[in-house]
Amino acid sequence: MKRDYPERPVVAVGVVVIKDDNILLIRRSKPPKSDSWSIPGGAQELGETIIQAAIREVREETAITIGNPHFLAVVDFIDRDGESSIKHHYTLIDYAANYQSGTLAAGDDAVQAKWVPIDRISEYSLWQETEKIIYAAVAMLKGEKVKK
Repeated sequence: MKRDYPERPVVAVGVVVIKDDNILLIRRSKPPKSDSWSIPGGAQELGETIIQAAIREVREETAITIGNPHFLAVVDFIDRDGESSIKHHYTLIDYAANYQSGTLAAGDDAVQAKWVPIDRISEYSLWQETEKIIYAAVAMLKGEKVKK
């Protein structure tokens, strides 16, 4: 499936991984949003459940394993070029999960991976929707009521 100028949306997953009071962020190596900080994630593969995709993407991009992912939200990412043609269209299914094991190392589509204190994520110029998802994940995993 083409990712640039696709014929239909690409189904992908994003995972907010929490360890203590830190969030796992990666710096992306590929478009869209190359060289930007984000949560780990990527496209679902044929024959793979979305939960399997979430677990695989975190492992491939960061070398760590996560606990059972919890559904957070579905977010649309639609990127248009200068002529208003759709350059990228992703349906992102976002999850929250706790760190389980492994030593953090960037891999696959990540140039860098790091644990960032929750109160410092604003320093990473994240997409606005990603910040919302992170705060929703923190609230969910801490048992608080999620703001809509």
